[in-house]
Parts: sequence; structure tokens; C-alpha cells
Amino acid sequence: MKNLQTRFSEDITDVKWQYLTPHVQRDAIIFVTKHLDLIEVEVAIAQDDVNSVQHWISKALIHKPSPEQLTTWNADSSISFNTLILQPFVLIQSM
Repeated sequence: MKNLQTRFSEDITDVKWQYLTPHVQRDAIIFVTKHLDLIEVEVAIAQDDVNSVQHWISKALIHKPSPEQLTTWNADSSISFNTLILQPFVLIQSM
């Protein structure tokens, strides 16, 4: 697990929302709340840790962006996110 954590930590990128919109159109964005570590979530998904992922989903700690979030983010071109790509998904977290 440590090797994945190290690799993923090197892959975190700060991306403006406008560059993420194509991924929204293909329904590939997963929003990770500040309550979770972005790398921990990516490792769990990569390792198919169903129990952790289901728990986070049930607590709304990871989810697809809501219509309200999308409206807010589309209205403000200065918003950026920490992002990690785990094909076919893009995990995002507010900075």
C-alpha cells in the first residue's frame, strides 16, 4: 500500500475547474470531501476496497458532484481542485 500512496502523492495536481468539465460530461468526476485523505481514497478504489468505498459513499464523503456544486463551480472560473486520475475516474477535492 505504501508504494501506491507514494506514487499517487506524486500525481496530485492542482487543476482549475474549467479543465475538468470534459470529465463531468462523461460522468467521471468523484468529489472527495475534506474529511478524507485524497490519496487514501484513491488507494482504496485502486485496491477495490469495497467496504471502505461503500462506507464513504453511505456517509456522503465521496460522491458525484451535485447540480448545486456544478452550478457554483461553473460560475467561478477561479475555483481549483486537487485532482488524482484513476482511470476512468478523476477524483477531486477542494483546496
